[in-house]
Amino acid sequence: MCFTCVRDCPAKAIKIINGQAEVISERCIGCGNCVRVCRQGAKTYLRLTSDVLELLQSGKRTVACVAPSFPAEFTEIADYRKFVGMVKMLGFDYVTEVAFGADMVAIAYKQLHQSESEKGIISSDCPAIVYYIEHYQPELVENLAPIVSPMVAASRVLKKKYGDDLNVVFIGPCVAKKAESEEIQYAITFTELRELFKEKNIKPAMAEAREFDPPHAGKGSIFPVSHGLLQNMEIEDDITKGDVIVAEGRVNIKDALSEFAQGVLKTRHLELLCCEGCIMGPGMSNDGKKYVRRACISKYVEEKMKNLDQADWQNEVNQAVDVDLSTSFNRMDRRTQSPTSDKIVEVLHSMGKHSALDYLDCGACGYDTCIEHAIAIVQGLAENEMCLPYTIEKLHQSVENLNMSNTELASAKEALKQSEKLAHMGQLSAGIAHELNNPLGVITMYSNLLLDEVKDETMRNDLNLIVEQADRCRKIVGGLLNFARKNQVRLIETDLDKFVNRSVQSVVIPENVSVRIDVDMNDPFVFMDADQMMQVLTNLEKNAVEAMPDGGILTVSIREASAEEVEILISDTGTGISEDNLDKIFTPFFTTKEVGKGTGLGLPLCYGIVKMHQGKITLTSNDDPAKAPTGTTFIIRLPRNPQ
Repeated sequence: MCFTCVRDCPAKAIKIINGQAEVISERCIGCGNCVRVCRQGAKTYLRLTSDVLELLQSGKRTVACVAPSFPAEFTEIADYRKFVGMVKMLGFDYVTEVAFGADMVAIAYKQLHQSESEKGIISSDCPAIVYYIEHYQPELVENLAPIVSPMVAASRVLKKKYGDDLNVVFIGPCVAKKAESEEIQYAITFTELRELFKEKNIKPAMAEAREFDPPHAGKGSIFPVSHGLLQNMEIEDDITKGDVIVAEGRVNIKDALSEFAQGVLKTRHLELLCCEGCIMGPGMSNDGKKYVRRACISKYVEEKMKNLDQADWQNEVNQAVDVDLSTSFNRMDRRTQSPTSDKIVEVLHSMGKHSALDYLDCGACGYDTCIEHAIAIVQGLAENEMCLPYTIEKLHQSVENLNMSNTELASAKEALKQSEKLAHMGQLSAGIAHELNNPLGVITMYSNLLLDEVKDETMRNDLNLIVEQADRCRKIVGGLLNFARKNQVRLIETDLDKFVNRSVQSVVIPENVSVRIDVDMNDPFVFMDADQMMQVLTNLEKNAVEAMPDGGILTVSIREASAEEVEILISDTGTGISEDNLDKIFTPFFTTKEVGKGTGLGLPLCYGIVKMHQGKITLTSNDDPAKAPTGTTFIIRLPRNPQ
């Protein structure tokens, strides 16, 4: 999910499927950037070590043609001759320098540069650059210098010197060399060479110090660093003239080629390297530092030029001057057709990008702009989830939805817990009510008979108390039976506006309490059991009035919660309910009223009736005067039609 390989691929030859990267072979230019930047080691290139060993064991004459960047790789070997001896120990007949091929190529480039041609020349020594132009900017093929790379030049010179039956194995920092030419047998990287040394247990101390086999190179050894070709050509990079432009790295080469193709960049020579110099190629070890490597090359070349036999070098050049270093290139256009603007806009909208202000162009997806990313999505190369801002926004939404789900789950769990509690209490209440009903009836009947017969005032007062308390017990038992009975609701269409007004009229309202009825409904008709729901409303309204002994405002509101649900709110400005009591309010026999004033069954009965209507009843309350307003609000949410 890091998309580093996508970001570093100049050809965008990597497809993302379910967050995983897949190299598209037919689009790949072999630059090896994806291998170099992948921290997971999820990508590799073609390994040819076993093929090289098989060639060496075949007895065929074979030469190791070593790229001039070897001092930047094998920094632990102080004497380059030890390195040559180690390569010889693998079984090579000759170990030579590609740098001599670079010398010959530099001579050819110098002649081309000095020609009178007005056509701008693009260097063709980097195969990844050549592949990129052939495939993605084929209109520039004619501008490629018709000169082979130093590797191919060295191969041709060696075959002239040692015979056409000579097998050439290139060893260097480049992956693209593996597919560059059929004139060499195999191309392996420096990391593969290290694998061969390890497999054969070859170490510097074991090797005999040996010189490279001829032809010996000159300034071509500076070739792998930036401006190396120009220095070898002995051409000054004069900024004031602008005759020569040097660009390296995936971003710079694409910009240079684009400006060159548009005619904006006027230059006679465009030197391009896909990597930041060959010393940073994907075939090098990952732990090297660019400027340390550059310093190693400079030191090696400095020592080399001090000890170079100029006459011998010139003689070798004279012998190779008639070697054909020409080549040609083909247009192999692999550009895909750009999608229509409508499809691009559709993809951008799907990622929440509705205007230019939403195009952050942050590059987290691996593409330079949001539009490039959208084009890749249409082409099937990328996915929406690669967009980091879009993914983060989706994550935030998921977290919010998860929080809502957790809240609803907690509410449902609490409701289930309450329902189970009420169910157990209902069974207990039913048993108690059944056992108490008969003796209470006897007490009530005989106390009333005695009250009719007794004339003594004192005894009559005592009997009145018995009758009063027995009647209170009868009401408690009645409440228990109602709570435990769980009657079925009988739904009838009811005008909720008139129903609420009737409920308020059924409650005794003191003079110091004012009543407000707030109706906000287009359709007031709801299916409910009017008798049972009247119990709920009158009970809540009565409690609200009792919670305002010093007066206040009772507000009953009805509104449409949704197309399918309505809400009834009963609010008071009374004393409120403490936070500690809020979770106990629907528990049977729990009451905050004085002894003898309440049974603690009213609210559980309301809860049960609302649940039988497939509704919900909740409340909010504040009993702290410092946090005004104080008071309580019960909220009843009912479906318009429970059926």
